[in-house]
Amino acid sequence: YYGMRALLVLYLLNYLQFQPEDSSAVYKWYTSLVYLTPLLGGFIADRFLGLRASIITGSVLMAIGHFLMAFEPLPFFYAALALLIAGNGFFKPNISTLVGKLYRPGDPRRDGAFTIFYMGINIGAFLAPVVCGWLRQNAGPQPGMGFHYGFAAAGVGMVIGLVVFLFGQRQVLRDLVAAGRQDGAARRGARA
Repeated sequence: YYGMRALLVLYLLNYLQFQPEDSSAVYKWYTSLVYLTPLLGGFIADRFLGLRASIITGSVLMAIGHFLMAFEPLPFFYAALALLIAGNGFFKPNISTLVGKLYRPGDPRRDGAFTIFYMGINIGAFLAPVVCGWLRQNAGPQPGMGFHYGFAAAGVGMVIGLVVFLFGQRQVLRDLVAAGRQDGAARRGARA
């Protein structure tokens, strides 16, 4: 997310040749919806999907969105933004809620878990623009025009995060059961 966001306005201005006011409008709508859709994503997770299914759905949608941005036609671009917005809506509110549910109320390790969680986010927020920006500058057909490589790198990062999350599911289920805070999906998985 942070790597793609660092390239977005430059991509609109330099690659797609948008006017500054048009690129600003796209960026404003994109970031506004990214911060608004978690309300809907949290509601859907609470009422229908559960935390883990929402996180997986959001991750898949965001990975597809990042990879779609690696393609040039404008319809791909708008579809990618829509998928990124929807994916973030499912992902953002539910991943932090899952971290909180891994511990019983009052467990002193909970604060440390959130510290580690947000340190990971901040490290990613620092490194992603550096990696995606380097690819934009050095990997394209002309210097400074490798935007699609940067966008694809964001997709690769999202897939790596999803794979790590999926491989850690047994431990997540055990921790949720131990904390007595699992959702229906965790209860079913714990019995299996």
